Amino acid sequence: MRRRSRTICLSLAFITIFLHLLLALTSLSIYHQPCDPPPPPRTDILRVLAHTSYTSVGVGRGPAEPPTDTLQRHFSNKDAKRGAKGHIQTLSDKGWSVKGGENASISLAGGVGHHDSNQAEPLESDLSKLEALFDHPLYNIPSPAVPEEDWLLKVKPKVKAIEKSSQMWVSASQEAYEDVQWTSDSNSHPPWLRFHLNISRWQLYLHRDPNMEPLTQQLATHRIVSAVQKSGGTQLKLVMSFPNYGQAMLKPMKQERDEETNYNLYYFSDFERHNAEIAAFHLDRILGYRRVPPVAGRLVDVVKEIKDITTDRKLARTFFTSPVGNVCFYGQCSYYCSTEHAVCGRPRHLEASLAVMLPDLSLASRRTWRSPWRRSYSRSKLAKLVDKGSLVIEEPVCWMIISNMDRHHYETFEKFGNNTFLLHLDNGRAFGRHSKDEPSILAPLEQCCRIRRSTWLRLRLLSLPQYRLSDVMRASLFSDPLHRVAPLLSEPHLAALNRRLKTVLETLIRCQKQQKGDGGGEEVFYDDIADLKDLVVPPE
Repeated sequence: MRRRSRTICLSLAFITIFLHLLLALTSLSIYHQPCDPPPPPRTDILRVLAHTSYTSVGVGRGPAEPPTDTLQRHFSNKDAKRGAKGHIQTLSDKGWSVKGGENASISLAGGVGHHDSNQAEPLESDLSKLEALFDHPLYNIPSPAVPEEDWLLKVKPKVKAIEKSSQMWVSASQEAYEDVQWTSDSNSHPPWLRFHLNISRWQLYLHRDPNMEPLTQQLATHRIVSAVQKSGGTQLKLVMSFPNYGQAMLKPMKQERDEETNYNLYYFSDFERHNAEIAAFHLDRILGYRRVPPVAGRLVDVVKEIKDITTDRKLARTFFTSPVGNVCFYGQCSYYCSTEHAVCGRPRHLEASLAVMLPDLSLASRRTWRSPWRRSYSRSKLAKLVDKGSLVIEEPVCWMIISNMDRHHYETFEKFGNNTFLLHLDNGRAFGRHSKDEPSILAPLEQCCRIRRSTWLRLRLLSLPQYRLSDVMRASLFSDPLHRVAPLLSEPHLAALNRRLKTVLETLIRCQKQQKGDGGGEEVFYDDIADLKDLVVPPE
């Protein structure tokens, strides 16, 4: 019995040891299984970048390149037309290249969202439409030379020796800013200064302006040496400075591109969107207005390009690290400046729009006009509209298409008095909802029924299939650096552009019928085109 009991005990011991070993091996194999979540969709590259330490982002055409401090130079219209097909095939075949840090490098294989080889041909077609649109005679109407008094700023032809010391640009930090030797020759000027000197009575910049590409490249890539919060306004905005003394207005990403505004919110409680600022600039250029200051998208390092260089103590005190390790800040403003509405990097890189600053008010003062059709900014009181108005006629066309109801004041350059254009500033509350239009935006146009003939013809042109507004807008936005992260406007937003353009045209047709009934149909369009014989007028 004693021997049998010993045998049973030994057998149980061996079985126990065997089971422990088996359990250990099973646990070890499970431990080595990857615990990372499945890779995200390629349409949201930011979520990939959020888990990677890097200093810059670029889109490569081939194998990963050495680290660089700038985004890849974006396409001009002609370059985009020539290189779109090959560029998209590269994205599909070889993937994205993300470079940064000393050793960080990511190569994402496969296509990115709609940037695949199947979409190469449609995009190339859109780029061809955009190029054809800008080549159309309606966008190249000959204009007389600009009189000297119609330039906003002038360069002194000669500076006396005794004045040179006062004309020198002096920096508080010689390490941060470049030593500049500017002369009356425009080739010696940085892009932002050339932009300022080319502002005239009728537009901010020229059609096909050769300075536009280096200017937007500066906004997207140049080193930032200062960041302070802009005073005033209802939401967070920063003023960024560059080594060549240029400055830009930064608006950070507040919500996802596909996220619509809550329909329970009043328009004056809506977030300001960085992609709306970018898209408004491109649409303004497509409409032929050229009244929105140039804007470019950028991925900003919240730590290196804001926190570490800011001299704004109030701003610096609002930085914190979120529970998931993202660097956040909220600044000080009237709306949405709190820890509950903080702006956060992923983990430290933040999408933003950068708009070039207009000339300082000490050089070019601006006049503010109260809108005759100003909306109420109260939850309980209605606004009183005027009976007549002549200052604002065409602007509602742009506001209707981008669906921006936040238009309470307008600005003009004081030097030009009433005989000038309105600046189209502050477009962050546009593109809030693609599923709903706001016809009341067109109240000024319906009431006055007056518009330039050139604008009427361009609107008709953009309604034609060969120049369809959504297609040329998609092509134009392709040139912005943030398009490499994700499309700046979703397809529903692009489709809404066509629908709203149709509403604008129908409104003007009703104006024509109404004026004809009153015996003055031709008064709807006032001729701003000297000679129509060389223009290809779109069919009715």
